[in-house]
This record gives sequence, structure tokens and C-alpha cells, in this order.
Amino acid sequence: MAAITAAMVSELRAKTDAPMMECKKALTEADGDMAKAEEILRVKLGNKASKAASRVAAEGVVSTFISADGKTAAIVEFNSETDFVAKNDEFLKLAADTARLVAEKAPADVAALSALPLGEGTVDSVRAALVGKIGENMSIRRFQRIAAKGKVAQYIHGGARIGVLVDLVGGSDELAKDIAMHIAASKPKALHASEVSAELIESERRVAAEKAKEAGKPAEMIAKIVEGTVQKYLKEVTLLGQPFVKDDKQTIDQLCKSNKAEVASFTLYIVGEGIEKKVTDFAAEVAAQAAAAAR
Repeated sequence: MAAITAAMVSELRAKTDAPMMECKKALTEADGDMAKAEEILRVKLGNKASKAASRVAAEGVVSTFISADGKTAAIVEFNSETDFVAKNDEFLKLAADTARLVAEKAPADVAALSALPLGEGTVDSVRAALVGKIGENMSIRRFQRIAAKGKVAQYIHGGARIGVLVDLVGGSDELAKDIAMHIAASKPKALHASEVSAELIESERRVAAEKAKEAGKPAEMIAKIVEGTVQKYLKEVTLLGQPFVKDDKQTIDQLCKSNKAEVASFTLYIVGEGIEKKVTDFAAEVAAQAAAAAR
């Protein structure tokens, strides 16, 4: 049996917002497996225990670039340690220059992007110089380049903390912008059901099956309940299956068809998504500093 530490309980609580004792029980039942414990809490407590994505932590910006003809675009997540630096003009310019270089030079990865010429040096040397000047670490986390089948539209929200690029074939500029705004608001995980990862679907199946068992549903009904739950989940997390935020009487798929348009692809970046943030106990830090000064 794995030892369940206070740090593990605290981490699970931060991810799920579940009560401390429930977190400890789930970790014990899962023998210390964090992912399995999170699933156990979802079975017991429902969607309340699925808030990891809302507790992302790294600061920074999402920067985009679209060519004049709308055929080539790029999106970059550029991270900093604090929100203060994320608003710095030099930091924002470097993020914008980086997005432009991704679109123009099509680097293979972050290392190749960092080595590209910029100013009197490279992207990385400019970044390093800015780190030295500001005194705070910053890094390129990820990027995506789009060679459009149609025309690319963008939407930036929340002080550049959320960025969207959408490649729309047909339709209008207004429709493309509306769909980009919808993506920022509804945060789909994939374009359609076939692109949703098998792991996510299997997780939903397990949770639905356990909920049905705990509710006392007969065995012959569980399979149907699970399938219905999975289909509902796929509609919720796929762009084409989602109700349009400006008119929930039609899905994005229906909206596109009525406008003779098709979404070829989309990219959604949320600053710090999936990164755990170090939480500082300010009172404890002050107490520690006072104790050190006394010594």
C-alpha cells in the first residue's frame, strides 16, 4: 500500500476542489495513483471533481500571426513567471515576432524556432537578453503553424490568455470570427468525434459505468447508460456537435452547413493549460523569514 502524504492530498484537492477527506479516501483506494483517484472522485462527486483545467497556473500570452491573404497563420504560447511581465511591451513584441517567424519559416520544433535569426542575434539570444534585463524567466512553450485550406480567422480573449485560430472553407469573415469566439468560450477538445482521444472516451465509459452501478441500475441497462453518456460527452467536447453560443438552437455543424462552410481545423491555446502552479503560503513565508532573522 502506497503512503498517502499530505502533499498528495493537497495536490488532488487543488485539481478537483473536492473535500480533503474525500481526496485522502480516493488516494487510499487508488493506492496513490493520482489519475485513478481523480476518476474515483468523479464517480462519487460528479463533475465537481473535474476542475484541473480551470486551475492552470503559468503566466504569459498567446500570440498569433496571419498572413495578408489569410492562407498562412501561426499561434504561439509564450510563458513568463508573473502576469506583470506578461504585460511588458518588450515581452509582447518578442511573442509577436516569434509568431511571425513560425508562420514565415515553419520551424520543426521549439529548438529550431529558438535558433532562428531575430534582430542582431537569434530568438533565443533575444529571449535570454530580456530575461537578464527583467530578471524573470520566460520561455516558448508550444506553437502551431497552419497552411489553410480556406482562410484563417483569429480571436484573442482575456488579455491574450486565450487564443484561437480557425481555418474556415467557404462562409464569410464574420462567420469565421463567430466560430473562433465560440471556440474560445466553449473550449472544444476536437473538431469531431473521431478526433477525441481513446483515453478520454474510455475514462468517460469507466466513470459512467461506476455511477450506474452505484445507483443500483440493473446490469442489462448499464451498457445502454454508458453508451448514452459517452455520446452526450462527445457532443459536449467536439466543435461540430456543440450548440452555437450565439444561438443554441443550432449546432456548429448546422451553422456551417446553412452557410455553405466547413471548418477544416482549429487550434485553441489557453495560457498555462495543464501546468501546475506553485502555491505560496504567504503567512508561512513571512513567519519563516522572521524566524530566520531572529536566528
